[in-house]
Amino acid sequence: MGQTSRKRPWLAALLAFVYPGLGHVYIREWLRALLWFGLMIATASFVIPEQAVQTADLSIAALTRASEQLSLEAAFTVLFITLLSMIDAYRLAATKNQAVKAVVEGTRCPSCGRDIDPELDFCHWCTTELPPTMGDDAN
Repeated sequence: MGQTSRKRPWLAALLAFVYPGLGHVYIREWLRALLWFGLMIATASFVIPEQAVQTADLSIAALTRASEQLSLEAAFTVLFITLLSMIDAYRLAATKNQAVKAVVEGTRCPSCGRDIDPELDFCHWCTTELPPTMGDDAN
């Protein structure tokens, strides 16, 4: 596993709200981030009308005009993809934090992430030597 830093699930979800896939970049899930980016681009290309995005102006007025041209179905589709990305980023960050916690508490190997035998001073899965605080405390 190798990673010992904890990620904030709420921040991953907030970044995914800004743009689907951005929360996955934060938690370093590169393939999932690319998949969410691609899904959002594909969804936008199918449901957002061309006249809504023809202007190159990024002013508030231009964005307001573009959003007014969206149908209700298109807006809900984009919102649905965004919410799914937020939920996935939050869940993934929380799951990774639990795995990191198990490594720090000494119930998992810091190298391979598998459960360790507290009687041994090495991981019986990958043969990594464990620090004295992990495994058996009597050693």
